[in-house]
Amino acid sequence: MDVLSPCTGQVHALETVPDPVFAGGLVGPGAAVEPQDGPQEAVAPIAGRLLKVHPHAFVVIGESRLAVLVHLGIDTVSRRGEGFTVLRSEGEVVEAGAPIIGWDPAVVREAGLSAIVPVVALEATEDRIAEEARGEVSSGATLFVARD
Repeated sequence: MDVLSPCTGQVHALETVPDPVFAGGLVGPGAAVEPQDGPQEAVAPIAGRLLKVHPHAFVVIGESRLAVLVHLGIDTVSRRGEGFTVLRSEGEVVEAGAPIIGWDPAVVREAGLSAIVPVVALEATEDRIAEEARGEVSSGATLFVARD
């Protein structure tokens, strides 16, 4: 299953994310994207149901039971929703590439926080992740492939 990039930016290994939980793979394997500045909409990485939606993060669970977490920046929960616009609701069924949250990574950086976006296959094993993108990735393009 293709897991799409929620935003346009530079691909980074999850191990480089400045958060020990993501960097250590404690919630699962995946990749991260350092997003471009400017207002944008973070999109669903897979088709499925929105299991959780917060202003700074969301989880989509697909038919195969794969759940993918998108976290917009690091420690952004501290912003209490400021600078984020939730566009969809928990429980809603979405297509891959559907806009979920509006935000501007520049605003996150101006607050002294990292805007890097971890994209994680929750509770998956590292061997389920293959074909990670390299370099620049566009919003809605394949970030990595999750194998069944």
